[in-house]
Amino acid sequence: MNDWQRKSPLDWETYVNKLVKVVAVEKHEYEGWVLTVDPVSATIVLATFPENEKGSLSFIMGHAVQEVEILREGDGDMQQRLARIVAPQESHTYSPEELEERKKALKSWLETNHIPVSEQGEQGRTLSVAGVLSIEPPYGPEQCSSANEIILARVQGLLHGYLQQHP
Repeated sequence: MNDWQRKSPLDWETYVNKLVKVVAVEKHEYEGWVLTVDPVSATIVLATFPENEKGSLSFIMGHAVQEVEILREGDGDMQQRLARIVAPQESHTYSPEELEERKKALKSWLETNHIPVSEQGEQGRTLSVAGVLSIEPPYGPEQCSSANEIILARVQGLLHGYLQQHP
């Protein structure tokens, strides 16, 4: 067990939201913002934000860590940026009337496109497509589920197109 693995979760917490340089086995060096440290394995999760690119995450296994040097404190903007990586996007909440309207509109659109659809479940809230795929409220691609991955991907693609036309 190395020095890094011997630290406590309270020690590791002092590295969160800070820019660090990690030296790992075989002289590999990593630089990034500490998003978190796994308390069981001591694995460090680093976030980097290359210019004109989406951020990326790196995982440095705790047993490989030899040295961690804090380079800079994170400001409020960086803390918010890091928090957005793991926080879910704000979700829109729909009233029961809005959900019913969305369900009716989607069901009508599916029927117009000759896709067999029926209402199932408690109060008919779930849309069933051809008996092999279900769509739960609020009736978006993320709410689709099916054991058949091909049908799932195709219906999700259709829903993306539908929602772009009917937001």
